[in-house]
Amino acid sequence: MGRHVFLFACTLLLLAASAASATGIVERTFYVKNMTVSRLCKTQVITTVNGSLPGPTIHVQEGDTLVVHVINQSPYNITIHWHGVFQILSNWADGPNMITQCPIQPGRKFTYKFTITRQEGTLWWHAHVSFLRATVYGALIIRPRNGHSYPFPMPYKEVPVVLGEWWNANIVDVQRQAAATGAAPNISDALTINGWPGDLYSCSKHQMYELTVTKGKTYLLRIINAALNTQLFYKIANHKMTVVAIDASYTKPYVTDVAVTGPGQTVDVLVTADQPVGSYYMAARAYASATVNGQLVGFDNTTTRGVIVYDGSPPPATPLMPALPAYNDTPTAHKFYSSLKALVGARFWDPVPLKVDYEMFVTIGLALSPCPANTSCTGPKLSASMNNESFVEPTSISLLQAFYQHVNGVYTTNFPAKPAVKFDYTNNSINNNLPKLFAPKSTKVTQLKFNSTVEIIFQNTDILGPENHPMHLHGFDFYILAQGFGNYNPKTDRKKFNYIDPQIRNTVAVPVGGWAVIRFVANNPGAWILHCHLDMHLPIGLATAFLVENGPTPDTTLPPPPADLPKC
Repeated sequence: MGRHVFLFACTLLLLAASAASATGIVERTFYVKNMTVSRLCKTQVITTVNGSLPGPTIHVQEGDTLVVHVINQSPYNITIHWHGVFQILSNWADGPNMITQCPIQPGRKFTYKFTITRQEGTLWWHAHVSFLRATVYGALIIRPRNGHSYPFPMPYKEVPVVLGEWWNANIVDVQRQAAATGAAPNISDALTINGWPGDLYSCSKHQMYELTVTKGKTYLLRIINAALNTQLFYKIANHKMTVVAIDASYTKPYVTDVAVTGPGQTVDVLVTADQPVGSYYMAARAYASATVNGQLVGFDNTTTRGVIVYDGSPPPATPLMPALPAYNDTPTAHKFYSSLKALVGARFWDPVPLKVDYEMFVTIGLALSPCPANTSCTGPKLSASMNNESFVEPTSISLLQAFYQHVNGVYTTNFPAKPAVKFDYTNNSINNNLPKLFAPKSTKVTQLKFNSTVEIIFQNTDILGPENHPMHLHGFDFYILAQGFGNYNPKTDRKKFNYIDPQIRNTVAVPVGGWAVIRFVANNPGAWILHCHLDMHLPIGLATAFLVENGPTPDTTLPPPPADLPKC
């Protein structure tokens, strides 16, 4: 009898272990099509997924395989990028246009399929063609697999808070006009929270996001900056926030009254409804850092707000409004960005690799390029560069296809590991040297050995004016070892490196007029773009790419492309 009981107990344990580790397939269909909406006293046509703004939130568990059928019923080419997902051995599903795939043309479809491993937290998905990301985006929530829990108290409820921008114009026309004239694109007309502008805008009194809370309960707000070109301050009146994760990477709890996010970044915060029963505004407005001759460049200086309403709050209560930082409050932004630390020992945390195989010093910033002949462009066009190379996407075949199929003439592997010319990078006097403002157009990339460790020092430049640049690397998370202002000084600044608990992200906000140092392990074969996530900067060249070679075994080798991969 005892033996049977023992065997039965063992069987139960095995079943429990199997259930705890079980993963599944999550399947969704995205219909990309135009729809008519009303915002800011105007009715206009926008492109969305499944007729909603933001698009549908996808919920998965770590270890799940996600299958998304994208059916393009819009008049535009489209791709979908799964921002922050590692895409381990599924580089074909990453989504950036002409980097890993040709676009899905109108009337056609493509299925993205990939497994989400070693990641938990808040990521998101968005269009990666043109400026369509302005309305084609949504949250991607990765929960721990069965049998695992969060490294913080379980919240009462989890709520996506997706911050965005709104234009009273066709967003594709906005980009086309900028490309034709050579100028910066028109700034947005409003900011949004979960697709709604809030009651400070015309005709928007009832177009405001509302969250009802129960006093005493704690909520996990999954904040996503889906804006095209605006970094944002976010606050909730009279409430503290505890940051517990960034870019799907757990952090040491950090208590703050303001969250700062660059486009592409996510911040998970715990908020307890511990104030008197009533109504409280949540609000967001720009962190504007771009200047020319010391003056802020034009930006969307409006404020979006939603409202948190406690159960039992007597209507019509006037919500309390938080005091937001000044638009150019760089000290507040830098304090937030530099105060975050990784949660050492958390699931999937790995220590910083100390041996570096490939070092890069990369200047980032704006540039100029000559006007093409026979265009409406009247002067030098706005451009951008990394190490004075302005990136051009391939046109006839994707970068990944060319790499995988050994096609010549599409790219070169001589992206410079350091600037060809050294200068005082953060000194405005550089703008008196006209030849240095022009960056040649190229498709130069860096080829990396599998499993090599790469360190990049990003150095902001003052060419045409400094700006805080959110730099996003596809396919990898990286350690942010240090960040600061002015020119990077290897003798003094290397002493500031944090090798113990540096924050881990996929998008780093390189300080305005400053620098940041990141480090990552190139353990994922394929073609991975590194670019500024201000969408006005990607089309004008603030990008490059890494080509990571296959590893030595079949399970470190990129498989062939899927049969339905779009053709150019």
